Amino acid sequence: MELGIDRFVFAPREETLEELPTQIVSDVLEEIQLADELGIYIYGVGEHHTDEFLDSAPAILLGAAAARTRQIRLTSAITILGAADPVRVFEEYASLDLVSGGRTEIIAGRGAYAEAFSLFGLSLGDYDQLFEEKLGLLLRLRRGGSINWSGRHRPPLSGQRITPPTAQPTLPIWLGATGSPASFIRAGELGLPLAVGIIGGEFAAYRPLIDLYRDRGLRAGHKREDLTVGVHAIGYIADTRAQALEEFFPPYRAIFGELARKIGRPEPTQLSFAQLTSSSSALIVGSPEDVADKLRHIDDVLGGVSRVSLQMSVGPLAKPQRLRSFELLAGKVAELITR
Repeated sequence: MELGIDRFVFAPREETLEELPTQIVSDVLEEIQLADELGIYIYGVGEHHTDEFLDSAPAILLGAAAARTRQIRLTSAITILGAADPVRVFEEYASLDLVSGGRTEIIAGRGAYAEAFSLFGLSLGDYDQLFEEKLGLLLRLRRGGSINWSGRHRPPLSGQRITPPTAQPTLPIWLGATGSPASFIRAGELGLPLAVGIIGGEFAAYRPLIDLYRDRGLRAGHKREDLTVGVHAIGYIADTRAQALEEFFPPYRAIFGELARKIGRPEPTQLSFAQLTSSSSALIVGSPEDVADKLRHIDDVLGGVSRVSLQMSVGPLAKPQRLRSFELLAGKVAELITR
């Protein structure tokens, strides 16, 4: 199982220093460099287009990280493809692939936030059509050569060759999905690897959707071994379970408490948080032994998982705690799951 880290780059909540956003971005690059040195397999950066985040251009952040690293793979997490120009997306990530020496991936998704669509003058009424059309074009661009293409939401291409070429023979493109069956069906029929975002409930609840993905992929003629499943989940590791719960609850409450207030739901309590970290629930929080057990559980109940990426950037978690969590993931957790 490949182990990774995903990062949503939150903006400072109370900016007191003009340089603070610069420091946050510097910390992200330092994190990726440490993850590379520790041997973590992949690092992903999210994409958001509100003033709560600093990651509106993840390819730029990943490009800076590529120049500092040697082996870690670098991915978007996710690219909001429906609100983007696939030609520009391909150009950026092909360039990143050259800079990184062939370590680039894309997770293409529809996005959980609507702001990007209005920002770029797109209608949410075209949400599904935009994604389907642009994904088709991105996959065509990946094949290279002279391209003739036309669609509803972008000017046509008439014999152009889109550059640069990638360092890898084929740029890996995953399809991001959460709970929409249509996304799982689409990934299966296209034979694309599937990145499933699971941030609530129980992992086992996603088995029917993953079975649907595999079934549609096999029906479309794809090989079972090519129908790869990865999981994105919220996670945090400390030396003991008690320490992990104590350190991670305040930042978790800061983010999800605010979200709960916005939608009129109860705010997280220490009891509800502890329940969410139980052996079958979707938060991967605890000691290295707890986390290794949870990863085995995920692999079992989902019928085989090739990758799990943990999002530790939830709220104001102290930098030393986050970096210690990286060390435990790359060390004790990796050792335990390979026994």
